[in-house]
Amino acid sequence: MSVGHRVNSDHQLARLLQIGIVLEEVVEARSYHHYQSIDDGPKLDGEIESLLEHAAEESAEHRERLEALVAELDAESIPYEEIEALVKAQYGGTAPDDFDDILYDQLCNEETAYKFYDDLVGAIRASEATFGIDRDHLIDVLVGIREEEAEGVEEVTKIMNTRQ
Repeated sequence: MSVGHRVNSDHQLARLLQIGIVLEEVVEARSYHHYQSIDDGPKLDGEIESLLEHAAEESAEHRERLEALVAELDAESIPYEEIEALVKAQYGGTAPDDFDDILYDQLCNEETAYKFYDDLVGAIRASEATFGIDRDHLIDVLVGIREEEAEGVEEVTKIMNTRQ
């Protein structure tokens, strides 16, 4: 599902926030998958282990913040399975092992999340709709998450550049 140009209702906003929740679950699961693969493969250095652990913890925190926003809305919840299918179709076309490098996969995850939140913030700002949640609070939360994703992109890129 594309974020689109505008968010016009609480229902649409709830659906997009739920997509963000599932997207964060995907990022968290992929980070944990890589972290757990350490036992099965070559030993990763502490910097990469720390990055993966931080990414998983941050995704869990983002999910909680998004869930709190959904709870504030007076909108019907969309079944998890439907949202999960949308996220897989749009963002989950690859498995963690499809990438040659853990860092490349992590960069892809961080960039995907950043782009989603950037598009969502833009769509909310472009909308003239009144939501069942304070618009400024909503945007502040989403901008905060987007900025944390941008920091994640920078961190992964920095690590990748030191390894070339």
